[in-house]
Amino acid sequence: MAFLCVKLLFKRNGEFSSQHIHDSDAMRERNIHCVLDQDNEARAQDKFF
Repeated sequence: MAFLCVKLLFKRNGEFSSQHIHDSDAMRERNIHCVLDQDNEARAQDKFF
């Protein structure tokens, strides 16, 4: 917990970078989405669901 506090104090604007999948360039390059988005896409493609 102490290391997180230190990082928060020395980090610019006191913020952490986003940890969401849709904000990651590497995940976007691999065409990986949020699990909710992937589920909605799969349900839209499956006519029996």
